[in-house]
Amino acid sequence: MSTTYSPELKASLIAKMLPPQSVSVRDLARETQIPKDTLYSWRSRALKARQGTQEHLSGGHAERSSGEKFAIVVETASLDDTQLSAYCRRLGLYAHEIAAWRAACEQANGAASAPVDRTQVRADQQRLKALEQELARKEKALAEAAALLVLPKKSPPLAGRRGRLIDVEQRRAVSTWIEEACAAGARLKPACEVVGLSVRTLQRWRGEDGIQDDARAAAAQGRTPANRLSEAERSTILEVCNGPEFADCPPSQIVPALADQGRYIASEASFYRVLRAPSHRRPEPVAATAPNQLWSWDITYLATTLKGSFFYLYLILDVFSRKIVGWEVFAEESSTHAAALFEQAHRREGVDPRTLTLHSDNGAPMKGATMLATLQRLGVAPSFSRPGVSNDNPYSEALFKTLKYQPTFPSQPFEDLGQAHTWVAGFVDWYNEHHRHSALKFVTPGQRHRGEDQRILLERSRLYETARAQHPERWSGATRNWQPDTVVLLNPGKGTPKKEVEILHNDT
Repeated sequence: MSTTYSPELKASLIAKMLPPQSVSVRDLARETQIPKDTLYSWRSRALKARQGTQEHLSGGHAERSSGEKFAIVVETASLDDTQLSAYCRRLGLYAHEIAAWRAACEQANGAASAPVDRTQVRADQQRLKALEQELARKEKALAEAAALLVLPKKSPPLAGRRGRLIDVEQRRAVSTWIEEACAAGARLKPACEVVGLSVRTLQRWRGEDGIQDDARAAAAQGRTPANRLSEAERSTILEVCNGPEFADCPPSQIVPALADQGRYIASEASFYRVLRAPSHRRPEPVAATAPNQLWSWDITYLATTLKGSFFYLYLILDVFSRKIVGWEVFAEESSTHAAALFEQAHRREGVDPRTLTLHSDNGAPMKGATMLATLQRLGVAPSFSRPGVSNDNPYSEALFKTLKYQPTFPSQPFEDLGQAHTWVAGFVDWYNEHHRHSALKFVTPGQRHRGEDQRILLERSRLYETARAQHPERWSGATRNWQPDTVVLLNPGKGTPKKEVEILHNDT
């Protein structure tokens, strides 16, 4: 089904693609998510229309003065059709142009003497004013739509429940992005709604003293509410809710059922609050010191020639070595496919029992019964991202970006599974054996996985020391650090040393 775009949006994008702005189609397609073919078509039609208008106005030759036109009309008044044709060919004119000039001369006096219809003039002026107001309104609406379209790319909607704590840096960033959107033509209330914020909250942030940090956390330090649940009571709530008797029941049913058994632990609200709390905690960092200790996997879409239909690329990555240890392309998402692929990779790599952790997000294939049963049978510990947190699986996301920004990535959708499988196979070979990874001190993932990086980096270090000894005047400090990273962390906390955090984020 084709997508319909509003005339205002279409006119705005065409104006951006034409001089003087001349925004590239690739950048505009990436920003607006509109197909490049559609943008190319719009620009081509606009250029043809502009060229036709200019040719029509120019008439193919220089503009002549009124005196010259009158002289030509007088000179050709007595010529027949044959003589007129020869005359036009000699001067580069057209017979219909001379006829139009003659008609203009004949009607000149009549037009001057025609009475002015003041009512019609007034009506035309009112209509022109109304059109100008309508145009201004549409331009304003178009500017607001464009600003609101860009705003979510800068500031994703603030996730979480009402009353959540937002640090001062995020407050300042959100305030700046909203201010930029308003300067670009958006109204304050729609801009706040896009971000997931109320106007009153933004006004409170922008107080007389500027944007300040949330004072609730500081006020709550050192103060323990008298009605706070103890850790034992919180543990009891979690045990009851996760037990087999109430595993599928909400607190609204658990609390009355416990009352019928003569037990009271806490209110329904306390049950809900305790159950919500773990979802906001960052998972404990997982460290890998060798291959096959920590894997990360995810699924990404591959576009097909059938609009709205996709192939699904399953990729399993060793976090320590960055090697792709398993992959396959399927026509659908399935926990069964994921379990079979993981078991093949597990068997091929010869992983020791109960030494591997597999990290993924919270998708259905990742948490399907077949997949979880396979992990339990193989002695693999599952690890999942927090719900609604997009950066808890950074290694797989970084790998997908490398894949889709690869220069050889097809510009056209895949026609069938065979074509997609062939291209991904070539990419995996290049990535594992030829791509010098910046996070691995520029050795390939395959070399790191096989332990060859130790020898390669040692030889590089010796080479640099030799070069420094030969020309010490060229070295103001130590030689380049070619020491391999011995520990790689998944989801490091705020207290993690800076060097280990850089290892995580330098995944290109």
